[in-house]
Amino acid sequence: MKRAGGRTSGRPQKLGDLMQRELSDLLARELRDPAVGMITITAVDVSPDFSHAKVLYTTLDPAHVQDASEGLKRAAGFLRSQLAKRIKLYTTPQLRFEYDESVERGDRLSRLIDAANAKNKVEK
Repeated sequence: MKRAGGRTSGRPQKLGDLMQRELSDLLARELRDPAVGMITITAVDVSPDFSHAKVLYTTLDPAHVQDASEGLKRAAGFLRSQLAKRIKLYTTPQLRFEYDESVERGDRLSRLIDAANAKNKVEK
């Protein structure tokens, strides 16, 4: 069954939501890598067979994306092992981190719309 936004409902979605909460907590409390810094986990998409999870994240500073990406790759094994301790599964999914550009894209579109509206008000 598909939900709004194209994401499937059911166990993969529930596991993704749980993983998102746990990863956010782990990043805030356990991870001591300054390269990762302040990031926000925006979504976790788990494959139907639970073998892989795509973890989408965003940062406050777009210039920080490369450092955060490298830090998260280094920390993936640690984060996976900590997830295994917190979430009881037969196998814990492999984690793949990807920068979530949708927040940045939405902000850029919002600024364009505001600029177009401001221009229309000046012309009237």
